[in-house]
Amino acid sequence: MSRVHPAGPRHADVLPEEHPMPPADDLNALDPQIWPRGAKREDDGVVRIGGVDVRDLARQYGTPLFVYDEEDVRSRAREYVAAFHDGDVHYAGKAFLCTAVARWLHEEGLGLDVCSGGELAVALAAGFPAERITMHGSNKSVAELDRALEAGVGRIVLDSFQEIARLGFLAKEKGVRAKVMVRVTTGVEAHTHEFIATAHDDQKFGFSRSNGDALEAVRRVLELKQLELVGLHSHIGSQIFDTDGFEVAAHRLAGLLVAIRDEHGIELPELDLGGGYGIAYVPGDEPHDPKDLADGLRSIVAHECKAYGLAMPRLTVEPGRAIIGPGGVTLYEVGTVKNVEGLRTYVSVDGGMSDNLRTALYGAEYSCVLASRASHEDPMLSRLVGKHCESGDIVVRDLWLPEDLTAGDLVAVAATGAYCRSMASNYNFVPKPAVVAVRNGESRVIVRRETDEDLLRLDAEVGA
Repeated sequence: MSRVHPAGPRHADVLPEEHPMPPADDLNALDPQIWPRGAKREDDGVVRIGGVDVRDLARQYGTPLFVYDEEDVRSRAREYVAAFHDGDVHYAGKAFLCTAVARWLHEEGLGLDVCSGGELAVALAAGFPAERITMHGSNKSVAELDRALEAGVGRIVLDSFQEIARLGFLAKEKGVRAKVMVRVTTGVEAHTHEFIATAHDDQKFGFSRSNGDALEAVRRVLELKQLELVGLHSHIGSQIFDTDGFEVAAHRLAGLLVAIRDEHGIELPELDLGGGYGIAYVPGDEPHDPKDLADGLRSIVAHECKAYGLAMPRLTVEPGRAIIGPGGVTLYEVGTVKNVEGLRTYVSVDGGMSDNLRTALYGAEYSCVLASRASHEDPMLSRLVGKHCESGDIVVRDLWLPEDLTAGDLVAVAATGAYCRSMASNYNFVPKPAVVAVRNGESRVIVRRETDEDLLRLDAEVGA
């Protein structure tokens, strides 16, 4: 059975809420599939990440706190580059981006995908080479396209007929020729334990292959001399644990490449298969080995190209979560512990949905441990909740924590490196947490904590 599911829920293999999974044999253990490679619980019972004591991190930087194991992120980036040695690996910046992370990825040989003018600004501020940047987005503004052309980004992924005309006009005005890809909706969606193959007309991304829009988009691009069509782009979903969907997508993309060749006499040299590769959030999740993934995708595309008599295009993949997700941990301080007899214990922490929206948004699951000390007390069924005025403000819906957990303890939530800080908000006027990088026993701030002054900075009436 397929092991694919969307970015948050895992409906088909989650027991009903009143029947949570049993506790682990050892509540102090750190599953190496889930936790950063540099995370260890030492003999004193304290968790250290990248050689740094979580208690020291909390004292120095406060909580909530996003902690990134820099070597974990870099090592995963290197593994993807090595696995796709004959193609390109572009990190999906939407997972999490700041100037420090952009520099890490550039130093490890990756390209970068951005999907807004703000992400592009961060990349350029980091000194990331523009020719290694791909610009995504389903509704890029004139200003964003203009900035991308000014910077000389390597690829712009086209997502609508209006955008083709818009970019063509801007490129002609500037006297440049932009390299572009057409985003194709292949009718394959990686979903919960199945692939739903439909026309997917009722969505905002890309050009439908089934209704002819994708082929028409190619025609329109080829009519504009100021646009250079270099390939097709496809993205089938998120948190994917096998390659079945990519096989179907590759088959359909190959058919489109044949149609383009037959109509226009050209073979496009590039094929971008997107990202969405899953990571382990809870026991039982089985993420891809990058080499196995690369070998599988390469084999799938080669088989389809051979069948259709096409030359093998250069492959690009876009891992974001798979590179940044496992290396990130969120530290919280426990504020209140409230037992609801016969149900569970509510453990309230000093963050919540403002720093991790994924649980409230789509039922994401996480692993969490008591991090500031070890405990050998009996497990208690718990719900880790935040400080916001919402009953849905849940960080981890069901987990087991030791019965002696108390106010002032530090808990750590694993695999929060992707889509947590990048989706953070100021709901209830809560400042966004700092982001700290740890490596070889040292720590440093890479994104500072917001202050009350930051929250008031844009209020036009302050001081009036």
